[in-house]
Amino acid sequence: MSLILTSADFTPGGPIPAIHTCDGANTSPALSWSGAPPDTRSLVLIVDDPDAPDPAAPKMTWVHWVLYNLPPQANHLPAGVRDAELPQGTRTGQNDFKKTHYGGPCPPVGRHRYVHKLYALDTVLPDLGHPTKAQVEQAMQGHVKAQAELIGTYQRGH
Repeated sequence: MSLILTSADFTPGGPIPAIHTCDGANTSPALSWSGAPPDTRSLVLIVDDPDAPDPAAPKMTWVHWVLYNLPPQANHLPAGVRDAELPQGTRTGQNDFKKTHYGGPCPPVGRHRYVHKLYALDTVLPDLGHPTKAQVEQAMQGHVKAQAELIGTYQRGH
């Protein structure tokens, strides 16, 4: 059994609908998952863009969403989920917009890839406040039992 991450809003490798971007309502897409190992104690979701600022000459990975300590029994996030609606116990990290909630695609140029990464951990992470992606990744070192990835793309004004 392997961890699988899917979205009802876009196909793997396909375009992310504009409603989930800065050109629309900037709300998160629906995400669902299955296949977490039985010893999973928490889940981490990180959404980032490795193509920033320009896919032709990427200089950085831009972080769009960081969630940690999602309970292992959770198996989805509805589209447009607000922090108050996240599964009980879920903690929010800080994205590169300096916010603790979802920040949708808003690429300055070209078609970017948005990588949705789900990690199943064998532990519950300590309260890290509103950590950066790097702080969450450091805290989960040695605890990742499975991971899944879902990539969507977005290009503005085409």
